[in-house]
Amino acid sequence: MKIARLITVLKKEFIHIKRDRASLIMAIMMPVMFIFLFGYAVTTDVENINMAVLDMDKSQTSRDLISKFDVSNYFKINRYVNNLDEIETLIKDNIVKSAIVIPGDYSDRMFEGNGEIQIIIDGVDPNIASTALQNSMLIANNYSISLVGLDNIPSKIKVKSKVWYNPDLESTKFTIPGLIGLIMQNITVMLTAFSLVREKERGTLELLMVSPIRPPELIIGKMIPYIIIGGIDFIVALVLGTLWFNVDIVGSIPLLIVLGFAFVICSLAIGILISVFASNQAQAMQMTLLFILPSVLLSGFVFPREAMPILINKAGYLIPLTYFLDILRGIILRGSTIANLIDEVIPMVILTVFLITFASLKFRKKLD
Repeated sequence: MKIARLITVLKKEFIHIKRDRASLIMAIMMPVMFIFLFGYAVTTDVENINMAVLDMDKSQTSRDLISKFDVSNYFKINRYVNNLDEIETLIKDNIVKSAIVIPGDYSDRMFEGNGEIQIIIDGVDPNIASTALQNSMLIANNYSISLVGLDNIPSKIKVKSKVWYNPDLESTKFTIPGLIGLIMQNITVMLTAFSLVREKERGTLELLMVSPIRPPELIIGKMIPYIIIGGIDFIVALVLGTLWFNVDIVGSIPLLIVLGFAFVICSLAIGILISVFASNQAQAMQMTLLFILPSVLLSGFVFPREAMPILINKAGYLIPLTYFLDILRGIILRGSTIANLIDEVIPMVILTVFLITFASLKFRKKLD
């Protein structure tokens, strides 16, 4: 091996790297971005769990107890309701994850030494449910201990807990719907991320340039075959995931399939957008990884979004998978309807329209 020839190859390669500035910038920025992203997002310490309150006692004693939950770091009371039906709606709408029910005779029974409350918890996410269950018991017990000897209150509060939708807190029921969504996103994004790039590298883009095809027609035309493939993949993943792992679908299967196809279109639009920006397949792969890895963290696939800092949490709303995971878990586990999921469906549709429109506008029928 001659050093001179080796140096020549090295110089040539560095020239290529210098010319491909987009890949160089991504290679340098990826570790910086990921270390901060993973450092803040990867946590299982859940705080500020949204809680509803059904206070049928409406006494100073019940308000004191509610305040103990509200000032803790673990719960954030954001709804007061009048009946159990409202609690069920709030949980199905994914607005609250827990609720405290205080019976009408709570204060009277407290002075008799047998005060009782009920804690209702959404069991879809076992991690959040376990945290809510443990800390609600702890808060109630600490509060009751502080009352001993005061105002002639003789004993502690009894806490009855009720876990909805996943009473055994099985992690499989949480992970399988999420896994279906994640697999579909990754497959569909990668399917289309290389479509226009292949045209550029093979030189066939020139044929499209001289044709009367408009950018929207090209974008949609390239998406339709992959929509069919992605839709079939979604049904296969759904059937295998639910049947093999014994995860029963509580809600509407037709609604789930329709919204699944909508998510496939949204994910394919992301892949098309990557394909428009990438100059070659290496860049397309880097951009795909740059999108997929953060989406695993920020969407709530594994780590609860409630535990993330506010800016990291808000960033998750820019990722379609965030909404689709709520849709999957809502329909499969809670039996949610379209009315319950409207806050997830509308943003996902808006993102889809934006991505397709933006990709069409960025695509130009000319070579850079």
